[in-house]
Amino acid sequence: MDVLAAVCDQLAGLHAQGAEVIVVTSGAIARGMRVMNLPQRPSTIGALQAASAVGQGKLYRIYDELLRDREVTSAQVLLTFFDMSARTHYLNARLTLSTLLDWRVLPVINENDTTATDEISFGDNDFLAAQVAVLVAADELILLTDIDGLYTADPRLHPDAHIVSEVSNFADLDDLEIGHTTSPLGSGGMRSKVVAAEMATAAGIPTVICNGVRAEALAAVLAGEREGTRFAAREARYSSFKLWLKYAKPSRGTLLIDAGAVRAVRDGSASLLPVGIVGVIGEFDAGDAVDIVEQPDGDQKQGRTLAKGICSYSAAELRSVVGLKSDDARNILPRASDEAVHRDYLVVD
Repeated sequence: MDVLAAVCDQLAGLHAQGAEVIVVTSGAIARGMRVMNLPQRPSTIGALQAASAVGQGKLYRIYDELLRDREVTSAQVLLTFFDMSARTHYLNARLTLSTLLDWRVLPVINENDTTATDEISFGDNDFLAAQVAVLVAADELILLTDIDGLYTADPRLHPDAHIVSEVSNFADLDDLEIGHTTSPLGSGGMRSKVVAAEMATAAGIPTVICNGVRAEALAAVLAGEREGTRFAAREARYSSFKLWLKYAKPSRGTLLIDAGAVRAVRDGSASLLPVGIVGVIGEFDAGDAVDIVEQPDGDQKQGRTLAKGICSYSAAELRSVVGLKSDDARNILPRASDEAVHRDYLVVD
């Protein structure tokens, strides 16, 4: 409670300055565990959902009371993976959050764990936070944890590890021991925070990982001071639609493409045609997202993923026209699109 109160102090201060603030929180399952006196985090989906159902409202009530005491009106917003992966729902979520911010209401967001499953969940709230940051085109994403930032190794296991204060190139992190260590109550870990930072910075959003247990750490970040690990914003390469496609819409299958199609896709100026496809993996419908992968050669077991796009064909339809020129494909599927993946619905890695 003391930690949340300190965080809410900072939030209220920002709000009073006219800033638009959104909180993405975890803790519904942990709160439910405490209410039900569960000795450890449940392992089954049903028990996790039940614990979330018990804890969700009680968690938000704490935020609501703390913020109300600081003269801030809040709103609970529960999102599911489907809300982000379905384009219409995604836009509706953006409109709702925009309206709340216009009303000077502070949204407190959590995943709706009560209905989420392994197949349709964000996995952890770091990923959800990055998704929300991209959704609303945030000025900054701050990820709170229980250590001072990203270290060269887990400082709880390696006393000689030192903090990484600035990251401008994610390739520089390849040699670091960035683990999945989590608390007994939650999911995620430092690796998930680094992935979230990579996602947000790709959308041009600077990101900071800092210690949320120390109130002065968050205050320093909000004041623009050097604290925690700061990830510099990268040049935003994609439109909001393509950011949604790249990070929010899940892939349902894989298309293997030949060398000619690789060249066409890599420069981003051409659509992917059936003639360039050599293999279709998985089952998907027209309108689903697919990974576009270079055909493996020689000793390669798996080709390199080049892009992601929305397929104009179902998997069954595409298998019937693989390798065919557009005119020949139309002889088999008269109403088929010329493009398997149109360039407007394709994002290159």
